[in-house]
Amino acid sequence: MLRTHTCGELRISDVNKHVVLAGWVQRQRDKGSVLWIDLRDRYGITQLIFDESKTDAALFNAARALGREFVVQVEATVVERLSKNDKMPTGDIELKVTKLTVLNTAKLPPFTIEDETDGGDDLRMKYRYLDLRRNTVREKLQLRHKMAQQTRTYLDAQNFIEVETPVLIKSTPEGARDFVVPSRIHHGEFYALPQSPQTFKQLLMVSGFDRYYQIVKCFRDEDLRADRQPEFTQIDCEMAFITQEDILSTFEGLVRHLFKNVKGIDLPSVPRMNYDEAMKLYGSDKPDTRFAMKFVEITEHTKGKNFPVFESAELVVGICAKGCSEYSRKQIDELTEFVKRPQIGAKGLVYVQYRTDGTIKSSVDKFYSPEDLNVWVEKFNAQPGDLIFLMAGEAYSTRKQLNELRLLLGDRLGLRDKNKFSALWVIDFPLLEWNEETKRYHAMHHPFTSPKREDLHLLDTDPGKVRANAYDMVINGTEVGGGSIRIHDRPTQQLMFTHLGFTEEEAKKQFGFLMEAFEFGAPPHGGIAFGFDRLCSLFGGADSIRDFIAFPKNNAGRDVMIDTPSTISDEQLKELGILVK
Repeated sequence: MLRTHTCGELRISDVNKHVVLAGWVQRQRDKGSVLWIDLRDRYGITQLIFDESKTDAALFNAARALGREFVVQVEATVVERLSKNDKMPTGDIELKVTKLTVLNTAKLPPFTIEDETDGGDDLRMKYRYLDLRRNTVREKLQLRHKMAQQTRTYLDAQNFIEVETPVLIKSTPEGARDFVVPSRIHHGEFYALPQSPQTFKQLLMVSGFDRYYQIVKCFRDEDLRADRQPEFTQIDCEMAFITQEDILSTFEGLVRHLFKNVKGIDLPSVPRMNYDEAMKLYGSDKPDTRFAMKFVEITEHTKGKNFPVFESAELVVGICAKGCSEYSRKQIDELTEFVKRPQIGAKGLVYVQYRTDGTIKSSVDKFYSPEDLNVWVEKFNAQPGDLIFLMAGEAYSTRKQLNELRLLLGDRLGLRDKNKFSALWVIDFPLLEWNEETKRYHAMHHPFTSPKREDLHLLDTDPGKVRANAYDMVINGTEVGGGSIRIHDRPTQQLMFTHLGFTEEEAKKQFGFLMEAFEFGAPPHGGIAFGFDRLCSLFGGADSIRDFIAFPKNNAGRDVMIDTPSTISDEQLKELGILVK
């Protein structure tokens, strides 16, 4: 080894020890006759001292010639530091250097390698290997490592077995777009990279591996945002001979184990809420339950007053913002413009101010009497000092729009504290959802999700009302995991494919292997997959998953460090049967 200790290891108890350290030059402080150098490695920083009056001249000059990010080895004696630094673990000591070896020189880095850097996102992505030297980024990857370690610890203790599944698989039409890989041997035919190991983990249940897991790389060719990457990682799990209750209990246990062993937080038992209730109270199937501000519907109390917006509305619904009654007209107008943005699509906002002096003022005083407004205030259980916002229109879209306003207000009022965690199971999702573009039903989760047995009769008459045996884990308004009890018999799976618009031939071509496997004794089974990158960013208090991935893509799906995607040669294209000349 080129070192006896790391740069984060030495303490006051090590004084007088002769040690060898290796690392990168973080910074220099040259006071003329005395030179200090901070030496950094993955474990921390140790200060080196060179005193001109006590150090060999050649050694002193060599130290002064060092540049930022030079890789060096030093032999030294540990001495007590005169001016201690209580902000760093090694702050009680420094190293009196007797020998210095430059292991490699370095160009001046394009940005400062400090916790607070002067490098922008694009520059740091291009030189990601330098960005990874920064404490703040390295700590995120250390968190990811610990999350993976504790996931395996928990699942191993629950008798799960980790099994690797194929990366080159068959393309399927459902879900997001596949990344496809052309076959050199079979011209005109393609593999796909897995969006998830779904069918393989079900086949493992048929095989008798009744508890499977895998921390697995998945791929989706979809539009990107802060919590999406073209390649991402899942904690993928499946169990056989179980009910939905067994799944919820087992994986609530996993989440609580991670919070306890990674964050030191005792997460309480996770409450459950069905999909319809979540949409009714929060306008979202992934509600942020760190704060209340639940929806209150007052449709019946708004009719017959000749206010056209409310008269024509299917739903009139609102939220109560505590302590906001003194919002200025400018602040309210700003919120109105927010909900009218095309991404949200609301027509406007109605407000009711219940002022601290007990008076009530609204934007619809012209249509509604003080008595009417008092009824509204009572329905919202508002107190003096509160501000009520109302929206109206078609029920589903209005709830979604109000959810956006609720989240914005939650941010502005400091109610979405990243150090506070609120978990929730959302259950009883619709099995199918109607797609206006394709004019047919699509699986809300995937086509292998089992319908509730008591709703099976509705598949032919009212498919939109069939509930799925499905569940999502939501933490702080983010869906971190989702799964379902699976269909495990061929007739039901064939029926599901039929209702999804598959012909018998299409179903056989795409999933014939799975339906055939069901005929060889498939046990009842179900599972769940957690977005591992999302979980890590949530635990790390970040909005983006990017810094929790060692070498991520940018928002355009490019790796600017290695410059990919990129073209390939005509020879390669010809070999793949894609270019014919």
